[in-house]
Amino acid sequence: MQRLKISEQRPVVVVGAGVAGLAAAFDLVARGLPVLVLEAADRPGGKMRRTPLGSAAFDAGPTVLTMRWVFDEMFSEAGLSFGDYVATRPASVLARHSWGGGETLDLHADTARSADAIARFAGPDEGRRFLGFCEEARATYQALEHSFIRSQRPSMPGLVKNIASRRAADLLAIRPFENLWHALGRHFRDPRLRQLFGRYATYCGSSPFDAPATLMLVAHVEQQGVWLAEPGMYGLAEALEKVAIARGARFRYNSAVRRLGRDAQGQWRIELASGETVEAGAVIANADSAALAQGQLGAEAARAAAGSDRLARSLSAITWLVSAPTQGFDLLRHNVFFSADYVAEFDAIFGKRQLPDDPTIYVCAQDRDAAGEAPGPQGAERLLCLINAPADGDRPAAAGSGAASNAHPDRIYGLLERFGLHIDRAQASVRQSRPEDFERQYPGTGGALYGSATHGWRASFQRPGAASAVPGLFLAGGSVHPGPGVPMAALSGRLAAQRVLAAA
Repeated sequence: MQRLKISEQRPVVVVGAGVAGLAAAFDLVARGLPVLVLEAADRPGGKMRRTPLGSAAFDAGPTVLTMRWVFDEMFSEAGLSFGDYVATRPASVLARHSWGGGETLDLHADTARSADAIARFAGPDEGRRFLGFCEEARATYQALEHSFIRSQRPSMPGLVKNIASRRAADLLAIRPFENLWHALGRHFRDPRLRQLFGRYATYCGSSPFDAPATLMLVAHVEQQGVWLAEPGMYGLAEALEKVAIARGARFRYNSAVRRLGRDAQGQWRIELASGETVEAGAVIANADSAALAQGQLGAEAARAAAGSDRLARSLSAITWLVSAPTQGFDLLRHNVFFSADYVAEFDAIFGKRQLPDDPTIYVCAQDRDAAGEAPGPQGAERLLCLINAPADGDRPAAAGSGAASNAHPDRIYGLLERFGLHIDRAQASVRQSRPEDFERQYPGTGGALYGSATHGWRASFQRPGAASAVPGLFLAGGSVHPGPGVPMAALSGRLAAQRVLAAA
């Protein structure tokens, strides 16, 4: 292995201060390596961002923290306590789900309480089937935690060998060749429950009809704990940056990178959009792998992520930040209002590449706790409303005929009124983000928010790993193994840091 020549003059340069880049910088400086983080925006966080609207600030990206052990371990290994830097509290109720007509179901952090709620909602047999589903989700997670999630880019043969060497029965638990929708049909008779747990596929930007059954492990992840960060998820980005700076990392914001390249001696030279050149002993690119493969950061970086641009894009979204009084529906912190036709919804997005006429709508009521305590009888609430959309933000004309009308706030307000949720339109302040906006922020992605779609058993193995074919260039982020989501992206940053440390 060629040793990296890292010094104060040639530090490890992390491109991108999203959660993966922050985690990588955190680990590297904790172990004594010099680090420089270059970020195009004016603050850290990437998609985990705080966005103003009027006098209020919103979490405009991820809204919950799962797999807290990732951050507990990271801080503990640095001699710190995560709880001293990020205030969190466990959510007792995970989400309220509605199908209209007064049909609602709350999912709880406690498995027994959820089973009881499901039994009341859909009958005692379904409550018992839910417990069987949870057991399969637990077995799937346990089979994959060390062999896949924590592993440097695994292969299918290696995964099978790893699992079989420990417990051959675990091979049956992961069911890689079965899709999630079919697996849910084995467990539930009520189509509403298949729809509810099929939503787990969207957590990684995919369709439940094409995603592998292994994604049922999300049920176990949620039962292990879901935390609300106070005053918001952006505090996690601030904490990672704070510790990294205290340990010696340097951060440069408003410093977009134009090109990653090496000189005749093989030393890394990073060209900024300003024309300045920065030298590096190693580079961690916290960027979308498809954008890298397209050459967004030059030919060297394209070679490191070769083929990623040919993978199917994950979901994008249309989001609305809304500040307005509400009435009618009894909101919790997290609320899901389901489409009447799930098949048509995902066929529209992934098949026809257009917005569905009847989308599922997620609403995060950010002034409410998990039990639904309201901000006040007449007060305006901070709502993040989201519908899934095709990642065609680089092809706006193709992003959906009818997109303008389907994406208008009044359209969403009208759909929510079917469920009994009334948003005071006259007093509403609104800020919208569309796939085109995400494409402008993350060029080359089309607005895809989760990297490539996890469709079929090969998808998880097609993501690039931390190590690349280009010496001294390492990859991190939600489009890289082990995948999207705050804790998984943080793990990708940690895996990249491990590679650098091993070669330093």
